[in-house]
Amino acid sequence: MSLNRFTEDIDAILIRDPAARSWFEVLTCYPGLHAIWFHRLSHGLWCSGLGPLRWLARFLAMLTRWVTGIEIHPGAKIGRRVFIDHGMGVVIGETAELGNDCTIYQGVTLGGTSLIKGEKRHPTLGPRVVVGAGAKVLGPFTVGEGAKVGSNAVVVSAVPAGATVVGVPARLVEDGRSDSLSQQRVGSGAFAAYGVTEDTQDPRDAQLAMLAHAVAEQQRLISALEKRLGVNASAVDEESSAAS
Repeated sequence: MSLNRFTEDIDAILIRDPAARSWFEVLTCYPGLHAIWFHRLSHGLWCSGLGPLRWLARFLAMLTRWVTGIEIHPGAKIGRRVFIDHGMGVVIGETAELGNDCTIYQGVTLGGTSLIKGEKRHPTLGPRVVVGAGAKVLGPFTVGEGAKVGSNAVVVSAVPAGATVVGVPARLVEDGRSDSLSQQRVGSGAFAAYGVTEDTQDPRDAQLAMLAHAVAEQQRLISALEKRLGVNASAVDEESSAAS
């Protein structure tokens, strides 16, 4: 691994984490960085295809999990400048693929839904994808470039490029063409930590709020009509019950 790869990994963390204050702090205190570096070594051993070296790759991955709390299968393909923030409980499966500049938070699972050996079982994340804490992305589909997955979402189908998904199961709340990391790079400071911004709302919550508002408005109109007609709704209900 070249010196340039080392330096860009550290710079990526300094850009995306306001808590990172110096190179030395990142180098010594960021388990996500250590997990990525150890994965590059284990991935190289895995790609040799030799049985003993593949065993060594799995063993190294296990040691990395003990040290960092992050489990990455040696077969997973991880691009450049990927940042695993906090990292505890992250699981990345064998056939998962992460594009350049992805950001993954703690508790994320990139998992498979098939038991068939040799086939693609885990998701592919395009460049600049953000996956929030606790999210589960399960299956051999693609999360498009610049997409954002909200914290604790469960994603079981493809996500369009630039979109934001939240909820269980995950639902689309935005379908833009730009992504937060690109916006941040031009100085707007719009990076969507944990995959969402404060104005992001679950579409189902929005629909329920609209329904509640409509019911309240309907009740207000009914009350106004009762006053104009001099009718007491409860008295009418009692008379109807007595007549039946």
